[in-house]
Amino acid sequence: MNILFTICGRAGSKGFRNKNLKTLDDVPLLYHTLAAARLYMDKHKGNRYLVAMNTDSEELAALARGQGEIEDIHFIKRKANMAGDASAKVDVVRDTYLGIKERMAADVVIDLDITSPIRRVRDLESVMETYLSGEGYDLVCSVVEARRSPYFNMVERREGVYRKICQSGFTARQQSPAVYELNASIYAYRPAFLETGTDKPILDCRFGIAVMPDCLVLDIDSQEDHTMLEYLYPYYRRMDAELASIYEIACRMKG
Repeated sequence: MNILFTICGRAGSKGFRNKNLKTLDDVPLLYHTLAAARLYMDKHKGNRYLVAMNTDSEELAALARGQGEIEDIHFIKRKANMAGDASAKVDVVRDTYLGIKERMAADVVIDLDITSPIRRVRDLESVMETYLSGEGYDLVCSVVEARRSPYFNMVERREGVYRKICQSGFTARQQSPAVYELNASIYAYRPAFLETGTDKPILDCRFGIAVMPDCLVLDIDSQEDHTMLEYLYPYYRRMDAELASIYEIACRMKG
């Protein structure tokens, strides 16, 4: 199988300035993501791999070039019309895929988000299992079980008052259907879907899910997120040998 890993990070960020250049436990966020890909590739050696980075940040590109554990990273220059706050991530992934298509005919495009750095090989394997399930999904998203339910304890303002998002007669959360929250960590796209293109949000397309542990919902979109993850990450690493292995690889990348 030909697997393309995409890593997309633009320069700057209005919400949390230069968040893609931040560190976690003194190691660049990028290296945590590359280390997870490295460990997956080492475990599944029968596949052919290509790692592609789409960025307009020279600092981020320099980090990728300087890590030494993944030798062949292909760089795609982020287009100006895809570098805004409202730019859809799927458009950037599509542009990356089309930019390397002649170099490798990918069977799956796996996008790893830099600011959702805590993931394990088993999570990547779970995404791939769903992708290969035969359901014909356009894409597979990593999720966690939601702590709030739109059927029970999530509300929105309608007609001047607040009401449950999904009207129901449930009196306990346990009665409501299972709901999930995207954690923005792993996306597996079908190349045919990327080639065809769509003007719909990806969650209006045919997609499957792979469930990750609740604690792995954490991503970094603010200083508060970053501070919380810095505090919790050493504990998660102590409790999970695979996270510890990924951290070791990321530390080698740092040198």
